[in-house]
Amino acid sequence: MVSFEMSDRKSKALTLNFFLDLEIGLGLTGFGVFFSFMGIVFFFDKGLLAMGNILFISGVTLTIGLKSTMQFFLKRQNFKGTVSFFVGFFFVVIGWPILGMILEAYGFIVLFSGFWPTLAVFIQRIPILGWLFQQPFIRTVCLV
Repeated sequence: MVSFEMSDRKSKALTLNFFLDLEIGLGLTGFGVFFSFMGIVFFFDKGLLAMGNILFISGVTLTIGLKSTMQFFLKRQNFKGTVSFFVGFFFVVIGWPILGMILEAYGFIVLFSGFWPTLAVFIQRIPILGWLFQQPFIRTVCLV
């Protein structure tokens, strides 16, 4: 018979590990976005783009967990976006960065298309950006 005890010290250690993984994951995701941006600025440098992709994927995995990441990418409705994103990643790695980034951008838009309404509501609650996004011209262009 195996018993499971949760002491206060174990509870604090688990909470600390969770937040540490979350912080590292968000940091890796941020560096991934930064490296990808720098890769585009430096005329589609394949090394920076590949490093940005690796950091972004590993950061997302650490942030939401391996199981949730696999479930997200392997959902039936996300299949087209997943295939496009990873084929684009493959093209970046083999040395065709422009085609790879076009495929990755399409895959990213398809994968995260369900989050745009949530993001729009979040942006509208930010003090200065919210006022800007609530202007009639911006609302018609962004369809928010």
